[in-house]
Amino acid sequence: MAAAIRFSRRHLGLTGTNPSVATLIVRDDGDGPRVVGRGVTAVGGRPHAEAAALAEAGPLAHGATAYVTLEPCAHHGRTPPCAEALVTAGVARVVGGASDPDARVSGRGYAMLRAAGVAVVEGVLAGMAADLMAGYLTRSVKRRPEVTLKLAVSADGKIGLPGCGQVAVTGEVARRQVHLMRAEADAILIGVGTAIADDPELTCRLPGLEARSPARIVLDRTLRLPPDGKLARSAGTVPLWLAAAVDADAGRRAALAGAGAEFLAVDTEDGRIALPELMEDLAARGVSSLLVEGGAVTARAFLEEGLVDRLALFAGPRAIGADGVAAPLSLDAPPAGFRALRAARFGDDSYREWVRAD
Repeated sequence: MAAAIRFSRRHLGLTGTNPSVATLIVRDDGDGPRVVGRGVTAVGGRPHAEAAALAEAGPLAHGATAYVTLEPCAHHGRTPPCAEALVTAGVARVVGGASDPDARVSGRGYAMLRAAGVAVVEGVLAGMAADLMAGYLTRSVKRRPEVTLKLAVSADGKIGLPGCGQVAVTGEVARRQVHLMRAEADAILIGVGTAIADDPELTCRLPGLEARSPARIVLDRTLRLPPDGKLARSAGTVPLWLAAAVDADAGRRAALAGAGAEFLAVDTEDGRIALPELMEDLAARGVSSLLVEGGAVTARAFLEEGLVDRLALFAGPRAIGADGVAAPLSLDAPPAGFRALRAARFGDDSYREWVRAD
């Protein structure tokens, strides 16, 4: 199951409204277990992992064990459900990871398998499997994307310097980890203040993964984003969505539209974008995982609204100084309601990750 969970990362951020699930077909003919079929949810969400693994295994699936990171689906469309496909292939045993909250699936896939005489083991490494599918699970239950707030914080608790553009807080190894996070996310979001100050691209620039850059979202109520900045100039190749009020300047809207930007209509309250409603709209567009990269005002707004599900904190060894922009949370402890999930070291930088406890 651990191998299947690792394999499921292959298509994170690429499977549309479906989760990136993995299936391994394993058989033992007396010489020890061997993988005879592997599958991961295809780009775009179809076909599912079970179908791909069964196709690779062919007749070797008969009598084998299928390790599936999410309960096999049980609902009919134009193609049979995955649980039925496993039965038809003669799989003898299914080991499942995370549970699926979808009412069309929850418990029914396993019931279909058991009714056909297939042995079923549920909940193996369920927490680990669910962690990689948190976007899909959050979207299914809360009707919004899973929100990861990523921050790079200096040794003295700062995230940048006012008026200085991008300030290197962490080293190259840590920055590559951030690009990997981008490759596995459906969308990335910043505030327009950060977009103007830093002029970022917000793309994935790891060799070989450039095509996995997520949709870029800018909170830009009055459409202040420069049409000649990096974000707008690259809107023709990597999606750029601007969250703007309906009464934003028509001339600026036309200029940004001409560059290839799309617009997300938003509700506003007291001059601020209503974030819960925006999150609902993003989920309706199929966004399951959202990486929020700042700046401080945007990060604080997501925290205050209770919309952050995961905190990813990179900490560098150097100080920025008293004039720096203070991080919206402490280096020593996360906000109440979060639990520590993992810690790591990337070169000279440390990394800590927390997830919401509920």
